[in-house]
Amino acid sequence: MVAGKYEAVWKATEAEKPAFVIGVGDSIQGGNDASADKEWGEFEHLLEPFHKIPYFPVPGNHDIWNEASAKLYVKHAGHPLHYGFDEGPVHFTMLDNSLSDSLQPGELSFFEEDLKAHQGQPVKFIVSHRPSWLLSVVLRNSNFPLAQLAAKYGVKYVLAGHVHEMMHLTLDGVEYISAPSAGGHLRASGKYEDGWFFGYIVAAVNGTDVQFEIHELPAPDGEGRVTPPAD
Repeated sequence: MVAGKYEAVWKATEAEKPAFVIGVGDSIQGGNDASADKEWGEFEHLLEPFHKIPYFPVPGNHDIWNEASAKLYVKHAGHPLHYGFDEGPVHFTMLDNSLSDSLQPGELSFFEEDLKAHQGQPVKFIVSHRPSWLLSVVLRNSNFPLAQLAAKYGVKYVLAGHVHEMMHLTLDGVEYISAPSAGGHLRASGKYEDGWFFGYIVAAVNGTDVQFEIHELPAPDGEGRVTPPAD
């Protein structure tokens, strides 16, 4: 994590007056059983000023690396490893791919059960930490389980994190979005136009219409640029 960036993202997000916030994982550095509980305590302290904003995270690979860390995650995140929830006309399916780049059979089973139970919701999002879909979508290949289930149940929006790079792709009418870094190190070119910047995404839902804005942090952490995903 780059010091100060995550706090800056939360402050900027709070100013948007969001109904709730979704986190795409990696809340702690993790990887060490001895320090994990302390790191979660520090994370909770960081979020305390924003406690009035409902927060819905998914677990990342830095959050979970073994069974003990998974139990700590549930304790401190206040949510199961996977779950679903409704906000107005929108249903969110929150998936756990913290330990694997692919969605494992048990996760796919939960995924379908959750979508089946909420198929009446007109707008549906899938959220996970790793963009397990990335290679297939880049190659324009919809022959993978997530895309097939999305088509079956009318999912139009798929969100992830992990790579720290803002990316927007569409395949078969579904928008796939990789969120920009909220504090993780910028890689590769480090250029804004390549998706490397610190920021967050604002989604506005009006009936069944969803509009996204990609927000870069303002100075000194960025230039405060705001664009639609297509840009």
